[in-house]
Amino acid sequence: MTSQSQPEIEFDAADPVVRSLASGEPTTWMRSDLDPAAEVLQSMAANFDANVDRSASGDLEAGVDRQAGVDPDLMDRAAQRFDRFAPWFADTFPETAAAGGLIESPLVPADVVQRDLNKRLGAVLPGRLWLKRDDALAISGSIKARGGFHEVLEYAEAVAAERGLDPNQPSTYSSEEFRAHAATHRIVVGSTGNLGLSIGILSAAFGFAASVHMSADAREWKKELLRSHGVDVIEHAGDFVAAVSAGRASAAGAPRTHFVDDEDSRSLFAGYAVAALRLKDQLENAQVIVDADHPLVVYLPCGIGGGPGGVTYGLKRVFGDDVHCIFVEPSQAPAMFLGVRTGLHSEISVQDIGLSGSTAADGLAVARPSRFIGPVISPLITGFATVSDEVIKAGVGVLHQSEGLDVEPSATAGLTVPWRTMDHLGDGQGEGWSADGQDNATHLVWVTGGAMVPTADRERYVAEGLDLLHRHSA
Repeated sequence: MTSQSQPEIEFDAADPVVRSLASGEPTTWMRSDLDPAAEVLQSMAANFDANVDRSASGDLEAGVDRQAGVDPDLMDRAAQRFDRFAPWFADTFPETAAAGGLIESPLVPADVVQRDLNKRLGAVLPGRLWLKRDDALAISGSIKARGGFHEVLEYAEAVAAERGLDPNQPSTYSSEEFRAHAATHRIVVGSTGNLGLSIGILSAAFGFAASVHMSADAREWKKELLRSHGVDVIEHAGDFVAAVSAGRASAAGAPRTHFVDDEDSRSLFAGYAVAALRLKDQLENAQVIVDADHPLVVYLPCGIGGGPGGVTYGLKRVFGDDVHCIFVEPSQAPAMFLGVRTGLHSEISVQDIGLSGSTAADGLAVARPSRFIGPVISPLITGFATVSDEVIKAGVGVLHQSEGLDVEPSATAGLTVPWRTMDHLGDGQGEGWSADGQDNATHLVWVTGGAMVPTADRERYVAEGLDLLHRHSA
């Protein structure tokens, strides 16, 4: 089946990994031939600098080159921006006051979950399992919060400077003058839900007008929550790509309008990357060692790729070759996996190999990956895995039963993957993956969303998950 929006494309249909993806079966691809992280990051920085030089000389318009690398200062500037806005967050959102306006999620051990899954899966996972609970991120409760917030903050600074206000002074953004000026600006985004929540909620808090174009996969409660904040929600019958395209078209040429491009935004990417700096501190506080003999393996649910791509970039900047990032996608929507495996990236969609792109994990329901993440970040990704909707939904039951933790289905995608990859990570990875060294590994599953889910929906997710666990254990 070929995508209706793209011409027919060529790829190796005989590739056993692509054939497995096309069958909808759970598929794993671990990569042992990655170049050292330091070399890849240095190349990214060099490509960025070269692109800046070409732009300055008039040889290339800024932003045109998709392979332009990554500004090496991007993550640190984003972290500084969050620090500058921390007093504003503490004043504007009381739930952040105790943390001084810091937007960060807890890191928690998952020993009970690990023992539970050891039994269910019939294998013992070496090392220790942890959860990074982005479901509990303040204000909008998902991994999308850091990226979405960062882009809104960056735009707010630009609007303040445009008005002649001090963009570095937190009190600027609570002033009547700023809010009156902000009301004449609009922020537009296309989303399956969670990015739209983060953009919409924060835009409204600043006084910006906001429009969120929502795909058919978006949950109704997310639309209603946005409307309750005064956000304009535009519904589309098509998928995520259609919603993004509609949002982009509506913003094109419109005065005082900023489009948040989830397919290609460096600002979103920068915000996501900041998570790595925070995780470093959390691991140190928990006395978790990360080095060649104590590897860190991170399992990241993936939709279009921006969130996991930004986190991966940040982790590689912080931990280098001692961290291994694995992207996890639904079996019917392995957009990033397919794009990287074929080398076609955003030129191929999952429909091109006969998959539906539909999944119970609505936050991961993406058929075509980011134009930016695949080409630029793929040299840093250790592996890919797909999981069925049944396993994703059952994961909700596992977390509820083992930890009393209730999340949305997309948040559980990576939960069982450590048991599938542990035998494949050792090739050329150092003493930490020797037969005697795997007990030193730290397996970190990124739990990507759930705190905003209404009670009735949460109870339905849990009931369905527990029913699946009961049927499989009977």
